[in-house]
Amino acid sequence: MDPDSVKSTLQTLAFGNVMAAAARDYQKEVAAHEKAQTSSSVNEEVDLDDLMDDPELEKLHADRIAALKREAEKRQSLTKKGHGEYREITEGDFLGEVTTSEKVICHFYHREFYRCKIMDKHLKSLATSHLDAKFVKLDAENAPFFVTKLGIKTLPCVILFRKGIAGDRLVGFQDLGGKDDFSTRKLEALLIKKGIIEEKKKDEDEEAEYDESRRRTVRYSGIHDSDSE
Repeated sequence: MDPDSVKSTLQTLAFGNVMAAAARDYQKEVAAHEKAQTSSSVNEEVDLDDLMDDPELEKLHADRIAALKREAEKRQSLTKKGHGEYREITEGDFLGEVTTSEKVICHFYHREFYRCKIMDKHLKSLATSHLDAKFVKLDAENAPFFVTKLGIKTLPCVILFRKGIAGDRLVGFQDLGGKDDFSTRKLEALLIKKGIIEEKKKDEDEEAEYDESRRRTVRYSGIHDSDSE
């Protein structure tokens, strides 16, 4: 046999053996890596199972569910009492409305006074996002007894009731900068400061408005002293 041919054959065989060894090493590394990944996945599943069976976690979950249930029941109870909307009431309704809720915001208004309409707009916006207080309005001309009893001289007049007792009041816009262009947020901050509504949580901070289902006709008011004049 030709010596050069023998030498070439041996080199080819040697190269083939090297490649085969390298392939075997690679296969071993791949198998080891897959085994490690499988082991890690099993550990993760075990850890998750441990968490699911953790009594402290179960207690936290149960407490959260109970808190959500209580909150839902509270909201339902307040809604039945007329909270969550801005409603017009009559003089005959007045005592029942202000004594059946812990906190009531009542706007005594005149239908032709521009500033009363401005106050209406802001209170309507706040009513839907502050269920902790009841928001109502009463035509002052149609409630002469309570207008006299409460000493209302200037409109708009917003009286804050706590457990049926009249407390603070907003007369005109004097606590809101004395101008017509105050924001809903400014009125909200003032009512929060007076303790009649609560500061909303961040996840509850939203602009919402209640759309009235019908228009109400009211008569001309006999009260002529307006803060807008």
